Order: sequence, then structure tokens, then C-alpha cells
Amino acid sequence: MSSLPWLNDNDFNFPDPDSALKEPNGLLAAGGSLTPEHLLKAYSKGIFPWFEEDQPILWWTPDPRMVLYPDELHISKSLAKAMKQSSLRISCDEAFERVITACAGKRTYSDDTWITEEMIDAYCALHTMGVAHSIETWDDDKLVGGLYGLAMGDVFFGESMFSFQDNASKIAFATLVKKLSSLNYSLIDCQVSSPFLSSFGAREIPRVDFMTQLPKNAEYGRNKTHWPLQLSS
Repeated sequence: MSSLPWLNDNDFNFPDPDSALKEPNGLLAAGGSLTPEHLLKAYSKGIFPWFEEDQPILWWTPDPRMVLYPDELHISKSLAKAMKQSSLRISCDEAFERVITACAGKRTYSDDTWITEEMIDAYCALHTMGVAHSIETWDDDKLVGGLYGLAMGDVFFGESMFSFQDNASKIAFATLVKKLSSLNYSLIDCQVSSPFLSSFGAREIPRVDFMTQLPKNAEYGRNKTHWPLQLSS
């Protein structure tokens, strides 16, 4: 990590993504800050922060990149049946801080979390600006699942999700993707591969292809009028 480029708090010039490490995959730089300006600059260049409590801010741009094109959404027969029979309510931007805090909670497989208090504050600031958004799943008045991410131009940058009830996050995610497809969003950034995302039709593409799709699409300010989204499962 000593050979990584280090950013200062006022340095918005991220290194070229092609200079990112191959191992660990996509590690690009360290330092900087989590101000809205830093984060917006990073995401517009296909870079995102990911670090743990005892680490400096680390910036990543993996290769390949996991993406989901909204019109390629796949919903399994079992999930489609669950969505049809579900009485859960899906909402947008009703409880952003509760959603990101739930995403930061302990997992069954680990006590660690990369969503630190610093990260929560940073993304709550982006939410106040109308950039970061949450999707909530409700069982009556109980929050049982959800996800959050950033909307910039025609791109949604997914960050994290949680579920306290079977299918709660899956229904939230599928509902969001269907809505984004109807609004002609071009791309959902899923960052890194997982079986969960693959089951919805997400796939890996070379970083160079991902980067060529960002400049014309990930512009902060466009499509803001669509938020908060009107959702139903």
C-alpha cells in the first residue's frame, strides 16, 4: 500500500484507472476525503471508496466490472411468484439513513463492515443533495429490507443492501431495476461479481468498456426529476 498514489483532501485528480493494481484487483489510490465533491468526481470516473474502520480511505476501480443493463433484468419464476403474492410495500427515499445503517449492520458471516460512521455521514450528505437514494421494503410499518446507491445521469451506482425477511431485498432490487428500465437508465453499476447479482442478469464487462459508457451517461444533475421514484412491487 506504500506504493499507492496518495491523495490529499483537496486533490480531485484521481490516477488513471489503467494504473490500478491487479492484486488486490482495482485498488487505485488512498487518502483524500469523503466530501461530496470527492465522491461525485470519483463515481463519474468509475471509482468508488471501500475500506474498513482501521484503514485509510481506499479507492477502487476493478477489472472486470459487474454491471446490469436494466433491459436485461432476469427475474426467476420463484421470485416472480413471490412478488406477485407479496403484501410488502416498496418505497423510495423514505428512510435513507435507516437503510444505510441497516446495511452497515453485522452479517452472519462477519462482524466487520466497510460502511463506517464516516461513510454513513458522507452518503447521507449525498442523499440531502439528491444524489444518493434508498429503496425500502416495508411489512406494514416495519422496515424489513432495502438498498441504496447513487443516481448520476442515466447510471445507478448500487452500493449495498440488506434483508431481515425472505425476498425483501430481492423484491426491492427487482422493483428498482424495472423502474429504471422504464425511465431509460442505461446502466446499473454492481461493482464486483456475486451469485446474487448474476441471478438477476448482471454480467462482467472489461473495465475499458465500462469506462467508455460513463462520460456520456454519469452526469450529476440529469434525470434528478425522476427522484424519488414511485414504486410498487
